[in-house]
Amino acid sequence: MTVPPDYQRVLLKISGEALMGNQGYGIDSATLRRIAGDVREVHATGKEIALVVGGGNIYRGVGRTAQGLDRATGDYMGMLATVMNALALQNALESLSVPTRVQSALPITSVAEPYIRRRAQRHMERGRVVIFAAGTGNPFFTTDTAAALRASEMGCELLLKGTKVDGIYDSDPNQNPDAVRYETLGYTEALTRQLGVMDATALALASDNHIPIVVFSILEPGGFHRVLRGEEKSTLVQD
Repeated sequence: MTVPPDYQRVLLKISGEALMGNQGYGIDSATLRRIAGDVREVHATGKEIALVVGGGNIYRGVGRTAQGLDRATGDYMGMLATVMNALALQNALESLSVPTRVQSALPITSVAEPYIRRRAQRHMERGRVVIFAAGTGNPFFTTDTAAALRASEMGCELLLKGTKVDGIYDSDPNQNPDAVRYETLGYTEALTRQLGVMDATALALASDNHIPIVVFSILEPGGFHRVLRGEEKSTLVQD
């Protein structure tokens, strides 16, 4: 799959599970440093980068405790998990001399800026990586929807979703060795085929704002940079 034009402002959505490495839950320090290094590599090219990170790696660890909670409470717990991951990513990036700001949709001013769209845009214009934490700040919305929303608000030209697999398949490639990877898909096709790439709200936001989505493996060292050069296996979702 070849990523079309040379996009300048991009948003990368990283699943919380990608930060686990080979662990059952939590943050693997080596994986964290490697992903931060990949972001630094792209940042060094002069691109403006925003990040949204999930919280599944932490929330999974409290899954048994969370059983029986109402949905809203569980979602707020998940939002707090994304803040923890965002702070870990910020620390890893700043250790590599990449200027970084965390903005949280939930007010936690002791550790992160509140989400302010124009301030976030100014950070990006000044070469800072902005990490958006706490999803949309509302329960019942996924971090995929938060990624599509922030990409739309920031005027990003491309939304990348870093996962554990190198694109979108017609079935689970971890379960089916004959699964076929799609090179390209339309937004509607991705939704109607129920491929699980993103939820309906996220796909609708991306479609309405004409933001292409690229799904690739964040586990491959240097994959973030290569996919922007059209050199990495991936799937492009656009109309």
